[in-house]
Amino acid sequence: METSRPVVVKRIPERFNMKNARSFLSEVKPFLNADRPQVVFDMSQVRQIDAAGIDILLHCMTEATKRDGDLKLASLSPQASIVLELTRTDRLFEIYETSTDAAKSFSNFLPNAVRPYYPSLSFPAHGHRAAAHSSSAVAHSSNEETTDKAA
Repeated sequence: METSRPVVVKRIPERFNMKNARSFLSEVKPFLNADRPQVVFDMSQVRQIDAAGIDILLHCMTEATKRDGDLKLASLSPQASIVLELTRTDRLFEIYETSTDAAKSFSNFLPNAVRPYYPSLSFPAHGHRAAAHSSSAVAHSSNEETTDKAA
């Protein structure tokens, strides 16, 4: 089966600040305005990202979802990863280790694909240790955890 919609992979600039973020937005707008856009932002080169950069990421996500599309992040540099985590923006995006993995996820959507990269996104904070072992461990330990926390 052939997909009729292309996946666009766009590299985020090294400095994703107010100056560069606006020009980046003008470059990607045509892709985001497509019907059901499928976009991946490669963040491997990011060395600096500020509030304007975060705002542009969120704006791009909003534009893609308005048109029944999606925007995914890939190859986060250590700096980008820290800023997205501190601003809790990382919770709003599907994040992949590579652009190839992110692009493939559009045709073979696997909701669990993001979990190995950010395991804490999938589980409540009090249950992540039990959940890491097995699903049966979660079922057996959830009653114990609930009663321990209730006091």
